[in-house]
Amino acid sequence: MKQSNAEVIREFGPFPGSGKVHGVSYDGEAVWWASGEKLNALDPRDGEILRSIEVPAHAGTAFDGRHLYQIADGRIRKIDPGTGEVLGSIPAPSTEGNSGLAWAEGSLWVGQAGAKRIHQVDPGSGEILRTLESDRLVTGVTWVDGELWHGTWEEGDISDLRRIDPESGEVHESLAMPGGMGVSGLESDGGDRFFCGGGSSGKLRVVRRPRRDP
Repeated sequence: MKQSNAEVIREFGPFPGSGKVHGVSYDGEAVWWASGEKLNALDPRDGEILRSIEVPAHAGTAFDGRHLYQIADGRIRKIDPGTGEVLGSIPAPSTEGNSGLAWAEGSLWVGQAGAKRIHQVDPGSGEILRTLESDRLVTGVTWVDGELWHGTWEEGDISDLRRIDPESGEVHESLAMPGGMGVSGLESDGGDRFFCGGGSSGKLRVVRRPRRDP
């Protein structure tokens, strides 16, 4: 396994009226992050909050190119980002303990913190299609260029970002976050940045994605 230190290149927050940052996603222009009872859209260029959607937002957030998905209360809600309307919902893998959320390969990928798992989930029915095991608490989940990454958060605010094999769950690479910087949510911008939720710190951090050797 390749190990290195995460390079934190920017921080946003804490934000007025928002105590925690839970799930994180990116729609190509704005970073969406969950703060408990609403989803917030942030401009990553200057940190401005562009708008908010009133919806339960307690854990992971994802974007499929058209719709947002948000975990709360044991459900995954499908949301129109333009109107804020909830278009439907499916059951999450469990009633509690669901953490990260990502969209890839036509599926939702759901992290479960205490269970130390990532589930591939059918977005129409909620059926679990595949399960990957981890040896760490799983927080945020993201895909980029065919790579599956997830965040961890252990006691003492020890966190890292891990690139894992999407078939076996084997860890191929680890980026250790600086001490005290826990990762609650994780999303890639499709390029050289990861957006990381900072949980109770109320911060959103930008981490440089390492370049891969050809």
